[in-house]
Amino acid sequence: MTETETAAWTKTPVRVGLVGAGPWARAMHARMLAAGPETQLTAVWARRTEAAQETAAPYGARAASSFDELLDHCEAVAFAVPPSVQAQLAPLAAKSGKALLLEKPLALDLAAAQRLVDAVDEAGVVSQLVLTKRYHPVTRGFIEKAQRLDITGARSCYLHGAFLGGDFATSWRLEHGALLDLGPHLIDLLDAAVGPIVSVRGTGDARRWIELTCEHQNGAVSQASLSGSVARDRSLTRVELFGPQPELVYDTAEIDHEECWPILRREFATAVRAGRSGELDAHRGLRLQQLLTQAQSSPSFV
Repeated sequence: MTETETAAWTKTPVRVGLVGAGPWARAMHARMLAAGPETQLTAVWARRTEAAQETAAPYGARAASSFDELLDHCEAVAFAVPPSVQAQLAPLAAKSGKALLLEKPLALDLAAAQRLVDAVDEAGVVSQLVLTKRYHPVTRGFIEKAQRLDITGARSCYLHGAFLGGDFATSWRLEHGALLDLGPHLIDLLDAAVGPIVSVRGTGDARRWIELTCEHQNGAVSQASLSGSVARDRSLTRVELFGPQPELVYDTAEIDHEECWPILRREFATAVRAGRSGELDAHRGLRLQQLLTQAQSSPSFV
């Protein structure tokens, strides 16, 4: 973390309401937002009242009985719900003047993602994406080094077995598969490290295994393999960059994701207090959604 990121927080904590009370909301969002000092978890709302109560209680937060009640008790809203629900509720929160902490993908389709971004722009609220790996110092160091290289091509993968069972084998993930769940992470990394992607083609079955071929503005070509249906003890995210210089490799095997949360929290709170979104905002989410839509439109993609 930089000196700014480790400096004592002297501003008022941002009061955040959490929409969602599932495994990811409990494991990351609620815990991160309640840890402060930059943010305070003030309320939780979910379709199941008892789930909201269980998520809110450990942190002394309110279990809101409705989405409107949640909005009454916060200045920012974090979403930990399926993309279709986020796309429906986030514009309402924006219109109420709330800053948004958004999950990826923004929505299930490009039209809904565009409506969300339009609402953010019209309201002029701060937005930020939870692209987890982007908040780790190792990831940022990799991207910084990559942007100084002459890259000819790249290969990458994001693989795990969460779709095979367990808390994260949720209905939207099982229906839409790895492209919408894992794709935003890997496409974002390739777009940032190799160079802007101008086209992407996909092949395979998103519920089993897919391959993406990306063409970049600088002429480089990258490949990405995605699957949430392979037996692994832990997820594998790896990017290899090739060119006239020695290859540069990014691998999350040794990354402690717990290091991401303080940085994510500090940057969101800083953006809210400054009234200005950072690089990883709703517009970044829309760009990723546009690239996902290109891949989905490929003739050989299922």
